[in-house]
Amino acid sequence: MPLRFAIGIDAGSAQTKAVLLDSISLALLAKASLPTGWNPKASAEAVLAKLWQGFGEAQACSIVATGYGRVAIPFADKNITEISCHAKGAVHCFPTARLVIDIGGQDSKVISLAEGGAVRDFLMNDKCAAGTGRFVESVARLLGLHIAEFCALASGGEACAITSMCAVFAETEIIGLLAQGAKPGAIAQGVLASIARRMQGLAARLPGTGDCVFSGGLAQSPVCAERLAQELGCPVLVPEYPQFTGALGAALEAARLAKEKNA
Repeated sequence: MPLRFAIGIDAGSAQTKAVLLDSISLALLAKASLPTGWNPKASAEAVLAKLWQGFGEAQACSIVATGYGRVAIPFADKNITEISCHAKGAVHCFPTARLVIDIGGQDSKVISLAEGGAVRDFLMNDKCAAGTGRFVESVARLLGLHIAEFCALASGGEACAITSMCAVFAETEIIGLLAQGAKPGAIAQGVLASIARRMQGLAARLPGTGDCVFSGGLAQSPVCAERLAQELGCPVLVPEYPQFTGALGAALEAARLAKEKNA
């Protein structure tokens, strides 16, 4: 039976995302996301079941897994790194992309792309949580806010300077600022500015210039995208569903595999 469907599963540290494509036209048919929890395999199975809702039942397909939990997904036909998948997904959305910035739950990465979209080089911030979505989530919780509310707070006013380079020390610094009367909005601005500076620092160490694509959950926040653009000194392009960029890249690879099998 021809493999008409292609699925990409991105088993991230916080969320497991999945994308379903028509393997021939590459049209986006469905997408789904669920918390990863402690068991990536179970999360992948659950998000796959959610993805097929509306189709009646699972059908013949090719599956590629990515993300930190990719090796724990035994039913995938192939697993590849999130670096490759974010590059593929970003270039599919924006063919002129030359730089991809992804801020994930437990790490952040900057990927330099060559002509044609091939990965030229990359750098990751995976040693400290202060440059990740997990840090934003932690500070939002400290302020009694959901992450979307926290990002929305950062839309105006002056930013507090967050100078600590460690998530633990930065949180202590923020508690001190709040005790001194700092407003939550100023804290939010300071946190997003701090993360944007980290990303700019990584980007400055990579070769090449060109269009920059912002992917990952934080890219859903226009304020975060604006702050990143300010630090980079150039426009930042955001896919329609930035949190699914890695899963999209995996699905595109699955579509390539399906084409080979159907040949």
